[in-house]
Amino acid sequence: ELKEIVFIIQSQSNSFHSKRAEDLKRDILKQAADLGKELPTILLIHQMNGHEGAWTILPLMRDFSIAYGRNSSWIFFCEEDTRIQVVKLQETLGRFDGSKEWFLGKALYDEESTIIHHYAFAENPTVFKFPDFAAGWALSIPLVNKLAKKLKSEPLKSDFTIDLKHEIALYIWQKGEGPHLTPVPEFCTDDVKVDHCATTFSNFLPLCGEPVKKEDVFVAVKTCQKFHGDRIPVVKQTWEREAALIEYYSDYADISIPTIDLGVPNTDRGHCGKTFAILERFLNHSSSRTPWLVIVDDDTLISIFRLRKLLSCYDPNEPVFLGERYGYGLGTGGYSYITGGGGMVFSRIAVQKLLASKCRCYSMDAPDDMVLGMCFSGLGIPITHSPLFHQARPMDYPKDYLSHQIPVSFHKHWNIDPVKVYFTWLAPNTGESLDGKKVGYNREDL
Repeated sequence: ELKEIVFIIQSQSNSFHSKRAEDLKRDILKQAADLGKELPTILLIHQMNGHEGAWTILPLMRDFSIAYGRNSSWIFFCEEDTRIQVVKLQETLGRFDGSKEWFLGKALYDEESTIIHHYAFAENPTVFKFPDFAAGWALSIPLVNKLAKKLKSEPLKSDFTIDLKHEIALYIWQKGEGPHLTPVPEFCTDDVKVDHCATTFSNFLPLCGEPVKKEDVFVAVKTCQKFHGDRIPVVKQTWEREAALIEYYSDYADISIPTIDLGVPNTDRGHCGKTFAILERFLNHSSSRTPWLVIVDDDTLISIFRLRKLLSCYDPNEPVFLGERYGYGLGTGGYSYITGGGGMVFSRIAVQKLLASKCRCYSMDAPDDMVLGMCFSGLGIPITHSPLFHQARPMDYPKDYLSHQIPVSFHKHWNIDPVKVYFTWLAPNTGESLDGKKVGYNREDL
């Protein structure tokens, strides 16, 4: 029965995202009503109070078990841009015996061992499957109950949440004692309705009106003298021309670039002091009419052209802190943060609120992205996640996962030709339409 499926939309509190989640909820309820069925339960994760780490899902298992453990059969998770054919989904789940432990989804796997998964399954990473959240994924209630029980006695081990879909699959798998992901061909990420698909996905690159103007985005590049010779030339050969307002911040003033010495000595890691100096400079020295700040590393590859489209969806009058979301200590009341390498995007008002608070670096070489996450969490300003920002290189992600994205950034120059990566994955090309639809890329295997 449809009423035995609990839908969980992996929503966010930012106004753009919450509206999309509400639209999806309405669509599911309308489909159910049109069928004359009893309406299913639909929950939006960002409305589930009391959990800073609700987006990591596992901390919610006990709540799900208590609330739905007796009268439901499935918990079905989806993203705000997942499109669901309710009848087809009901039929698909009906093929599985709901009294058994099932973990269902569209399977992804790593082509090679990757640092974002701590080199899990180093011998043969392709053997371990994890779900593509965009296609939707499902847990049977017996498995939810089992996970809830396990989490009560055995808290989550890792302090960090880096790639949630992989980490959830790893936790459920329990070193071989729990179920593997069962691939379900009806869970799809095609952007067109395919007859057999219960789900589809269409968020390649959202566009909500005209792209924001070039002059509305101030780009700050963090660098240091030892990288002036190898990393900065890559920026200049690739994406620098897309930025109208760009400054390079270093520990040494080099007029040939030019770089600005902020008077903050370089640190081998962390860079918190430098980042806060950049935030102060943006507030005090850039035009107050510039609504957006982007801070990137000197080895970040980014499409400012696409970022301007993406930012058309966000209200610069809201405190926005946007990028790829990670989590720290979320099982025990920690915080979420935007990981720096993929690029951190701030609305001016977010920077104003942050600097008006007393929250600062506890040391000059503290990890800047984590300190910012801690500060914004303390201010009650939510992190806004976009899967289009990437902390690692294209080869560090499953091909199938990247196939339904128009990425905004990648990070790191290790063992790749960064200029080639930029022109293959990020450069605006003549076929790139303004309506956010998927376009053809000549993406050779990198």
